[in-house]
Amino acid sequence: MVKILITGSNGQLGMELCHLLNEAKIDYLGVNSQELDITDKKKVNQLFETYQPDVVYDCAAYTAVDAAEEEPGKLLNWQVNVDGTRNLAEASEKLAAKLVYISTDYVFDGTKQEMYSEQDRPNPKNEYGRAKLEGEKVVQQIVSSYYIVRTSWVFGKYGKNFVYTMMRLAQSHSELSVVDDQVGRPTWTRTLAEFMIFLVQEQANFGLYQLSNEGQCSWYEFACEILKTTDTVVKPVSSTQFPQKAYRPKHSVMSLSKSAKLGFKNLTWQNALRDFQSVADIDTIN
Repeated sequence: MVKILITGSNGQLGMELCHLLNEAKIDYLGVNSQELDITDKKKVNQLFETYQPDVVYDCAAYTAVDAAEEEPGKLLNWQVNVDGTRNLAEASEKLAAKLVYISTDYVFDGTKQEMYSEQDRPNPKNEYGRAKLEGEKVVQQIVSSYYIVRTSWVFGKYGKNFVYTMMRLAQSHSELSVVDDQVGRPTWTRTLAEFMIFLVQEQANFGLYQLSNEGQCSWYEFACEILKTTDTVVKPVSSTQFPQKAYRPKHSVMSLSKSAKLGFKNLTWQNALRDFQSVADIDTIN
């Protein structure tokens, strides 16, 4: 029997992955950040020696993009996304386990008008992107059997995200302003989790992949679709009206052709959003 380990099992993606495996009646060990601090090399090694996983889904990550721009977030970002990744990579390689590592569109600077392919040279402009790119390099240098999956604009049932934020604000605002000069691909955590499982089960070639839902949009267009059944009016504005500590790519649309060639069945972001909203956790919104 294949032994599966999920780190960060209490996060937005980790919980979705656990839910999918439960649905499929596939056994796994899920550990949250309290049960396993991946920056603690000794504890990581102890868990791997005890459990002996064959597949490791690394859903543990520091994702506070703006907080990562200055201390103490800057250090924590590096400790989790680089040092913690190295601990998991070394422990996985020692057991010849497959490692699935999640990365981000923020490894790109967003200045290219065409889609970014896996072969395009990364050029991260914020601390989070720099750490995640370094995590990619760590995995590539250490692990023989790895899948790196870059994704973007993640939303899902478990945890805070843009969709829940818009749905919550619409309950008390008749008008919302959302930036329309940043373009990317939304990603439903269920689609991403399905792809992670797909890669392993289909024994796809090891390497770097990119996965989001099909199609692209601006944050403004995304918000309009989220709130299309409400009375809330969404107005487009420039990102200069909402200054943030961390740089955001203007155009971070990543090519999905490599994942599509595997035969993975994807959804448009509109259909993914519709399916998500049908199962959204209302308690999370309020």
